[in-house]
Amino acid sequence: MKLLRDTWLVFGRYWGLFIHNPVWVAVGVVQPLLYLILFAPLLKSIARTPGFPSGGAYNVFVPGLLVQLGMFGAAGVGFSLIAELRMGVIERLRVTPVSRVALLLGRALRDIVSILVQSLILIVLALPFGLSIHPIGVVVVLALIALIGLLTASIAYAVALWVRSEDSYAPIIFTSSLPILLLSGVLLPLGLAPQWLRNVAAANPLSYAVDAARAVFNHHLGDPSVVKGVAIMAVLSVVAVVVGARAFGRAVA
Repeated sequence: MKLLRDTWLVFGRYWGLFIHNPVWVAVGVVQPLLYLILFAPLLKSIARTPGFPSGGAYNVFVPGLLVQLGMFGAAGVGFSLIAELRMGVIERLRVTPVSRVALLLGRALRDIVSILVQSLILIVLALPFGLSIHPIGVVVVLALIALIGLLTASIAYAVALWVRSEDSYAPIIFTSSLPILLLSGVLLPLGLAPQWLRNVAAANPLSYAVDAARAVFNHHLGDPSVVKGVAIMAVLSVVAVVVGARAFGRAVA
């Protein structure tokens, strides 16, 4: 009960700061929207190529964009934490009775809500292009994106508390994110890739999330890939929360 109360208090503080600058929601949607307008039409010409999933170009591409949004939307959250470290905010938390786990969950909840709002905007904007999805499918995909956001934000906060410098944080987070995204098939389906690349991608957990999202968007909610993708992201999210919470615990010990 105390954990829930503390998490809500931390979330309230950071959500209040966020809504005073809601422009970040629009900024977060700009890049995926550019991909949607300038890149997705190119996929129509290869939609009938062997290895390209069924469902149409946008029902294949938009799920990948949402996964990318969930990851990149949470990858940069450590910058604000490093700024608070420099200002002494984290230092002052040592004298408070707030749960160390709540310090992570409250922040991550703010990040997740922001990502979900951006995801809904992207889905609505994609509908005129030919995207189709069942309302239940939207709920399942948003839950999957929330898990990806929680996983990425928890790791990002742990890295930020470890390096304590933007100069070190940026290359670590964004350089490591790029191969993970490329090997997940967010831009082009891995069915088009050579076998050796598919074998490498099989070790990437995010590729299973992309498969799950695409199955949902193609109205295959009962597909085993959906359960597999959600389960993998859920397990990794729990592990990431433990890692992040320990990092917060050491930071305010």
